[in-house]
Amino acid sequence: MSIYYSLLTAVFALLFAMAMFSFVAKSPAGNERMREISASIHEGAQAFLFAEYRVLVVFVLVLFVAIGIGLGNWITAVCFLCGAVFSVLAGYFGMDVATKANVRTAEAAATGGMPSALAIAFRGGSVMGMCVVGLGLLGCSLIYFFTGQADAIMGFSLGASSIALFARVGGGIYTKAADVGADLVGKVEAGIPEDDPRNPAVIADNVGDNVGDVAGMGADLFESYVGALVSAVTLGVLAFQETGALFPLVLGGTGILASIIGCMFVRGGEGSDPAKALRTGSYLSSLIVAAASCFLSKTFFGDFKAAIAVIAGLVVGLIIGFVTEIYTSASYRHVKEIAESCQTGSATNIITGISVGMMSTAVPILCIAVGIFLSYAAFDIYGIALAAVGMLSTTGITVAVDAYGPIADNAGGIAEMSHLDASVRKITDQLDAVGNTTAAMGKGFAIGSAALTALALFVSYSQTVEITDINILDARVIIGLFVGGMLPFVFSSWTMASVSKAAYSMIEEVRRQFHTIPGIMEGTGKPDYRKCVDISTKAALREMVRPGVIAVLAPLIMGFLLGAEALGGLLAGALVTGVLLAIFLSNSGGAWDNAKKYIEDGNYGGKGSDAHKAGVVGDTVGDPFKDTSGPSINILIKLMTIISLVFAPLIASIGGIL
Repeated sequence: MSIYYSLLTAVFALLFAMAMFSFVAKSPAGNERMREISASIHEGAQAFLFAEYRVLVVFVLVLFVAIGIGLGNWITAVCFLCGAVFSVLAGYFGMDVATKANVRTAEAAATGGMPSALAIAFRGGSVMGMCVVGLGLLGCSLIYFFTGQADAIMGFSLGASSIALFARVGGGIYTKAADVGADLVGKVEAGIPEDDPRNPAVIADNVGDNVGDVAGMGADLFESYVGALVSAVTLGVLAFQETGALFPLVLGGTGILASIIGCMFVRGGEGSDPAKALRTGSYLSSLIVAAASCFLSKTFFGDFKAAIAVIAGLVVGLIIGFVTEIYTSASYRHVKEIAESCQTGSATNIITGISVGMMSTAVPILCIAVGIFLSYAAFDIYGIALAAVGMLSTTGITVAVDAYGPIADNAGGIAEMSHLDASVRKITDQLDAVGNTTAAMGKGFAIGSAALTALALFVSYSQTVEITDINILDARVIIGLFVGGMLPFVFSSWTMASVSKAAYSMIEEVRRQFHTIPGIMEGTGKPDYRKCVDISTKAALREMVRPGVIAVLAPLIMGFLLGAEALGGLLAGALVTGVLLAIFLSNSGGAWDNAKKYIEDGNYGGKGSDAHKAGVVGDTVGDPFKDTSGPSINILIKLMTIISLVFAPLIASIGGIL
């Protein structure tokens, strides 16, 4: 009955997503100008995703054949294909509803105020959240139901990870190229407001919110959720046979129900704090999962060891989220210190932001260490995998809270371009500021779970290649450690350089249009929005390939050349540096963004002041940190680990060429 429970809850999540989509679609979409802008954003986002998916089809088919012929395992190959398709669907559904919810959020802000705007934006985000967990649990449960093989689910996870990396990197390059070009030329050089319709990059910027912060984020969290389930199922089979495999699937179904209940409690009254409403839903969901895990642990195993591991993961995830809020929200001193440093220029702003980002790594890493200790002490290595599942058990509402941010951001852009009353933009800006923090918290959850999931998958890899321990005094292992530690830095360098190249082209185009299109600054000439959308699209598709390929080739090359032990060293090195670098990049970028918004609220001279210009520069530096490189690293870590696990039998048989 357990497998039927997980299947039913997965289907229920998708039905709930359909209900939320229907609610959003039936809400008023504003005047003709608002609908026109929203349609342009939707068309741009859809065009990019279809172009991106055409590129990914080639990669998926090559890897599909490599698994089927190279490993002789067509079941895993088919599951890989299913994982890729489900990941694409999760991202596309999220993008589709976000581009419908944005204009309706703006209209709700104009007619119903903060409560109505929050309701539309969050319900739009909840569609994405429920699609992620519904499709993730449905895929894992169906594969286990039909095959009864834990190994087959690894293919599903590999498909999810492959699409997620390209979606995050490609979407991140797209959105940040547009964002940087729009901000540096529009705000700093031309002195016009954010999302001003006179800015040629404004549509591309809003499209980027959907392909990067919604579709890319959805694929990212889908991959994290599936990876946690797969690691727990794989280790559960080894330790407790079918009981160990079914427990995480049932826990995932319970997390879905808890997330749905939490979503129903996200409400805000006039003048209320939207951040408090979102936290209420998140905390309630976590409490329900914690209580349910005790019952499930006793039912499945006869004790509370599994519950201890699950609750450890839940608590660690909540603490990481809270610490992320402390370092990225303007309600706390760190962001205010960054804003204050803007008074003395861009240099001090950047120095302060980097300092804050580096310090923000300490508590999350210590919490992850404590979580590993408690979960391992409670239930051995299986406990670590359950801690990752526990941390991501409320992914449904976590993604909903995360996806609501870009919807609110787009709503503000539509309000500005449609010349709605200033009170509307004030509401959407408040929602957007909260969204920056919730997005950073979502990335914190994904990064924290990456550490636990990668560690659990690493154990599965070591068992597959029959390694009992890794000797760090072995020259091959040391080589692997150093190369693995290097990879997140090279990966981040490539992704940030890609944003820089794309942004350069965008800046040149925006400047050209300002100088050559008559009447553009007076509002009588119309900018060529399509040209800027085209620049971002081509740059993202061109630049996303190299970072994605390294994640697949690096572990295979290391394993085939130096053997399984060296590959183990590579995975360990990448895990340590990758988690630290991901937290640093994500939090410093989020802090810079909210420091800029804090100045725009009227502090330290407000909009147009020298401090504001310094804040815009800091925010621009932080854009590829938090939306391209940072959130992609956790996918890099898990993709390399799952690639190693899938190809482990072949690597073990070859034993290292050198």
